[in-house]
Amino acid sequence: MSPAAVRRELEAALIAILVALAAGSLLMIVAGVSPLDGWRTMAVRTFGNAYGLGQVIYRMTPLVLTGLAVAVPLRAGLFNIGGEGQMVAAALVCAVVAAAIPAGTPAVIAVPLGLAAAAAAGAGVGAATGALRAYRGAHEVIAAIMLNAIIAGVALWLGNTWLFTGESTSSAAVVAGARLPSLGITGSGASASIAVAVVAAAGCAWLFGRTVTGFRWRMVGAGPDAARASGLDVARAQVSAMAVAGAMAGLAGAHFVLADEHAYQDGLGRGQGFLGVAVALLAGGRPAALVASAFVFGALAQGGLEVLELVPKEIVDVLQAIVVMVAAVTLGRRPR
Repeated sequence: MSPAAVRRELEAALIAILVALAAGSLLMIVAGVSPLDGWRTMAVRTFGNAYGLGQVIYRMTPLVLTGLAVAVPLRAGLFNIGGEGQMVAAALVCAVVAAAIPAGTPAVIAVPLGLAAAAAAGAGVGAATGALRAYRGAHEVIAAIMLNAIIAGVALWLGNTWLFTGESTSSAAVVAGARLPSLGITGSGASASIAVAVVAAAGCAWLFGRTVTGFRWRMVGAGPDAARASGLDVARAQVSAMAVAGAMAGLAGAHFVLADEHAYQDGLGRGQGFLGVAVALLAGGRPAALVASAFVFGALAQGGLEVLELVPKEIVDVLQAIVVMVAAVTLGRRPR
């Protein structure tokens, strides 16, 4: 990407954040709260102590991964809104595999097995979405929405029939060796899964800029007909992009199982797949910017919880929407 394009996207992100701050201030005034007091309280409680910062890291971790699940297909001209279903399928498979591993299995074996199971399950769902688009002409957004609903229903049925223990909606706990360790930040939820997310972002950046696969994705995204005329297998590129995207969403599912709940639960991580769309759009689909975008959304989410006694939590949802809308309008970016 040219320096001018990077500068333009940075300007768009900055404008979006400033507009969101202005809109948030107006909403605080409507709610009867001084904007100065509201923003100061949010900043101090979120970043003024180790626990708040740890919670921001915890909240941004799945957003980096679900954001990557959107950013990868964007390179190939596809729009992945199926991160929610991919994440649920991955979390379910990850929990089953990580609970079935022998209890004494060391972490060096158990953790990679759990992560690989989640990535494979997510990749399978993503590849299915891509195949429906590439070989049957189905729109990937419609196909993904349908798969989200199907996977949610099947996961609940499997849980009620075989997996949920007792009267709960939770599966058996994963073995100790498969649990990702906490970072130990003052009781926060921050865990080693942030390293998985950062490595995944770095891997996608390398894939985009240094590999033949990334070049093929860019060619197909720029013009599938021209790519096909030049001899590229467009269908294969589309399926592979959606498979990698599904693997990224799958790692987000592994985060909730291996680092958070240590089991599969109905509704686990709900909404993170859709919020990843916003994170990716604000970042322009670039992995490095995506990590920063996830940090912004994580800070907004945690900050909203810290000021619940001052302002309604829904204000944070409004601010997140404003950030994305303004960035999209500023860049002239319209998701298909």
